[in-house]
Amino acid sequence: MMEYLRKLLEVENSNLGRLLWFGLYGLEATLNQAVKEFPFDPGVEECDRLLQELHNVLQSPPVLSLPESQPQLQPEFRLTHLRDAFSSDPELNFYLDNTQLLSQTDADVWNEIHRKLLRVPEDLATSWQQKAFDLVQEVGTVPDYRNLVELPFIRDEVIYPGLSGSVKAKGLCLSQKALLDADIFQSHPSQEIDIHLLMGFVLLYIKFIEIDPDLHHALKTVFGFDVISFAQKPEQRHQYIQALSDRWERTQKTQDNPDVVINLRAWIDMDEAIHSLLFVPPAERYSWWGKLQQESRRVLKKVADKAIKAGNNIRIRQLSGLYADICPFSKDDLQLDCGGTPGEVLTCLRIYARINQEENPGRVIFRKSR
Repeated sequence: MMEYLRKLLEVENSNLGRLLWFGLYGLEATLNQAVKEFPFDPGVEECDRLLQELHNVLQSPPVLSLPESQPQLQPEFRLTHLRDAFSSDPELNFYLDNTQLLSQTDADVWNEIHRKLLRVPEDLATSWQQKAFDLVQEVGTVPDYRNLVELPFIRDEVIYPGLSGSVKAKGLCLSQKALLDADIFQSHPSQEIDIHLLMGFVLLYIKFIEIDPDLHHALKTVFGFDVISFAQKPEQRHQYIQALSDRWERTQKTQDNPDVVINLRAWIDMDEAIHSLLFVPPAERYSWWGKLQQESRRVLKKVADKAIKAGNNIRIRQLSGLYADICPFSKDDLQLDCGGTPGEVLTCLRIYARINQEENPGRVIFRKSR
C-alpha cells in the first residue's frame, strides 16, 4: 500500500497528490495524539510501526513545478552564531562526545541546545545558559519564562525558558498541575508523596521520550545486550514505557504489604527502570538529569532504612568509581567507548543489594579501557 502512496505523491503537479499529502499529515497528527492519550493501549506498538512508515512516506513531498518568478524562500536563520559557538565548545564536547546540532530552525536550535545542557555539570550548564541569553539578545530576542511546554511532575520548576522577539520558541517546565490532572493520577489516588514521585517519573519520561530523539534505554528486561536508541529502534520506546509502568504498578501495590522486604525489592526494580533511561554518553551525575534521577535513589534509601528498622539485614550500594573495583558486585554490565574516564563506571543502572544474606548484584555501564 505504501508503494502506491509514494507513486501518487511523485506525480508532478497532481492535485490528488497534494490532497493525499495533507491527508497523511492529518492522519499522522491524529495517531500521534492518540498515542499520547492512550500510551498503554495494546495496539500502540503496531501504531508506532505505522507512524514510522507514514514518516518515511512524508519525507517525499508532492512534486511541484514552480515558475521561475516564484522561488522557494528559506526562513532566515538568526541563531547561527549560537549554534556555531555551542558546536565548537571543547568543554561541552568532553561531556557530550558530540556537540554537532541537527536542528534546522531557530526554535529547534534553542531547544536542542538546552536539552543537551541538561546532561552536563550544573555549573557549566548555568554559565552556558547565560552565554546563550547574551547571544540571542544580539538578534533582538529575549528569554520568555511564560512560553513553556508543561511536563508533569511533583513540583513546579522552569527547566529552561522559551524565546520571544525576533525568534519565538517554547521552553520547558515541570508542572505539578499537569501531574494532578493526568488520568493515571486520578485513577490511582494515594497519599504517599513517594508514590507521587514515581508516578511523576513515569509521566515525565513518557513526555521526554516524545520530545528528545537523543534518549536511549538500557533496561535489561526489555533488551539486555546493548544500550538502545529510541530513534533507531522506535518499537523499543513502548516496550520500555510498558515495563516502566508495570514496575510502578507493582511498587504502588506493595505499599500495603506488611512484608517490607517485598516492598524494598519492588523499589529496587523501579529505581532500575528510572536509571535505565539515559543518553550516550550518560548524563553527568551532577547535571540536571543526573540530579533528577538521584531523587529516586534517595527514596530507595528511605525504603531500605525502613526494612532495617523492621529487623532485616540490609545493605545497598550505588556502584561507582573504577570498574575493576566494583565488578564483583555487578552482573550483565554494558560498556561504551565514549564519555567519562576509561576504566570507570559511567552510570549505575541497578544498585547492589544484600538482603538478609542474599546477594543481589547491581548493573552498570562503564567506559572500556583503552
